[in-house]
Amino acid sequence: MMIEFKKSDRSGIYAKTQTEMAYNSNKIEGSTLTPDQTASLFHTGTLRSSGEIVYRAKDIEEMTGHFSMFNEMLKTWNAPLTEDLIKSYHYRLKAGVFEDMANGYPVGEYKNRINMVSNIETARPDQVSGYMQQFLKKYAERSETTIQVMAWFHAAFEKIHPFQDGNGRVGRMLLFKECLNNGIIPIIIRDEDKEQYYHALNQAQTCGKYEPLVTYFQQEQERYYNIAQTFLLDYSQEHQTQISPMQDLERFLASGSRNTALTEINEPMHVSLEDEFEER
Repeated sequence: MMIEFKKSDRSGIYAKTQTEMAYNSNKIEGSTLTPDQTASLFHTGTLRSSGEIVYRAKDIEEMTGHFSMFNEMLKTWNAPLTEDLIKSYHYRLKAGVFEDMANGYPVGEYKNRINMVSNIETARPDQVSGYMQQFLKKYAERSETTIQVMAWFHAAFEKIHPFQDGNGRVGRMLLFKECLNNGIIPIIIRDEDKEQYYHALNQAQTCGKYEPLVTYFQQEQERYYNIAQTFLLDYSQEHQTQISPMQDLERFLASGSRNTALTEINEPMHVSLEDEFEER
């Protein structure tokens, strides 16, 4: 995937991952674009219309913004996670969205108005910076990185909800980045699994039960692993050394061992998000 990205090759796993993640992550948030339309935007920069179909400008702007955010993630996949890096992802996603600018939403900066998600009380604007610092500090102090830790990581970020809009898409991109950075097969959350995903996320955020989210993540790891094997391209290294598809997957997705990445849950994490966000 990294080689294809650097070569601007849109025929393999890079393009597949780009379009699948952009379509699903935006669709979860209400985008009306189809998978074919997403692919057309990515490959040709065009969107064909039939009949009297009307496309929302925001859907197109956020789709191209997601492409840009994904590219930025690949450029920084092994960079330390900081507030500035997270803000840069949000900027890539939202910089070209006129509706957000018209509404006065901060782009590439933390929210300036209270927002809520379902029954989850998110951080107030005056709390966001402090909570994000605590969140990043705790994550940096982890003794190991497992899929259980990634479930906590995603649930905690989404509960803070640091931006006015785009939190889900930025959060799912951070999840993908940190999986790559820590030798874990990455995860693409699918729109068709939205109810399962939201239920599992809610269980983690309100009850401290991470098992449903971990189970869902493992399911999607298996799916992405299979997709990646199908789309991997043959290539040569410096000395014309051929690398097998399995080695290619492990090297360029930083997946390490399949068995390690997809390990069963031996002991659930017991992390209180209330403690996590306790004001200091």
